[in-house]
Amino acid sequence: MSEHFLRRQFKSISKKPAYIFWALQICFWSFVALISLVSLTLWYVQIDVAHLSHTFWQSVIGLAFTLPLYWIFMRYWNAPIFTRVFINISSALFISFIWTVIRVQLYIKMTASDGHHWDEFGGWFFSSIFIYFCWTGFFHGIRYYQLLQFEHQMMLKKEAEAKKEQLKRVSAQSVARDAKIKMLRYQLNPHFLCNTLNAINSLIEMEQSEKAQRMTVQLSKFLRYSLDNNPDTKIALEFEIKALELYLEIEKTRFGERLQLDFKISETAKSALIPSLLLQPIIENSMKHVIAQNEEGGTISLSADAIDNRLVLKLSDTGSGNFVDRNKIKGKAGRGVGLRNIDERLKVLYADNFEFNLNVGPSGGLKTTIKIPIEYSEETETQSFNAMKVSKSL
Repeated sequence: MSEHFLRRQFKSISKKPAYIFWALQICFWSFVALISLVSLTLWYVQIDVAHLSHTFWQSVIGLAFTLPLYWIFMRYWNAPIFTRVFINISSALFISFIWTVIRVQLYIKMTASDGHHWDEFGGWFFSSIFIYFCWTGFFHGIRYYQLLQFEHQMMLKKEAEAKKEQLKRVSAQSVARDAKIKMLRYQLNPHFLCNTLNAINSLIEMEQSEKAQRMTVQLSKFLRYSLDNNPDTKIALEFEIKALELYLEIEKTRFGERLQLDFKISETAKSALIPSLLLQPIIENSMKHVIAQNEEGGTISLSADAIDNRLVLKLSDTGSGNFVDRNKIKGKAGRGVGLRNIDERLKVLYADNFEFNLNVGPSGGLKTTIKIPIEYSEETETQSFNAMKVSKSL
């Protein structure tokens, strides 16, 4: 209990400079009284009330004289260094002299001694100078220590504030980034949805109700998968392929044998992470400009491999022979909603650390190359569960 009380009192004192000053004052002059008692009073066997009282009172008076000395030191604290040194030394010598006179006079009166002690004034004065110079040294040492601690606390406070502001900025940037990704992603679903609903409507007008019904079910599965995966997350490429298969099932209902696929995915690329539904707009672009425009249909190819710590994705189609119209999408202004969104999503996710190139061949075939930093997820169990969901929906 007493130890806890002392610890609490010490903690309270350490937080207030005035308490620290008086605590150190009492400790310093108590130590001076103790040294005087051991080295003089006990050494000369002057153990009586008069000599013990003199030892006590000279320390009390010495403590009192440090108050004007403290005021002088603080008054000229910001003065030039040479001015400070001169004033500090002069003040300490003057206070030492006054204290020595009082000590000797007090000793003579309290011990009823004769005046021969004035002959020893030099020795008394020397000890006074030593004590007050020690006090001066302790004062400046403690003062500079307090200033150093104050500056350290201010620095820590500024660093904490800077970190707090940085966290706020990072949090705000993260929120803005996520919002932008979701905005870009959610532009894709209405775009795809409109095309698919138009196709279903066409099947209904052609009285192909069975195909229209099958396409509606497939659309429902694809949209469910799309909603179950956050637009700001990345999934393994093999699961992205599963999502593409959901989409392509819808398109196969429309085009049948006109749609041919050629997918070549390396084993090292299967588990690499990519933004969810990144490839679907490219495939959709090929469906619009190749399969739908060519009576004989065409082939859509996809290859993926890990090369030099980057995931390289290449998508191409056989083209429809209309080179001029297809070549327009190479320009940024000419790209459709899906291709523009791919470019924007890659910029948000990878900054400048990606490549997204579009090239059109003589037959009008579009070759898309995407290169992104290769990443792998440790959450294999979660991805396996998602894969099972996709497989069931197929």
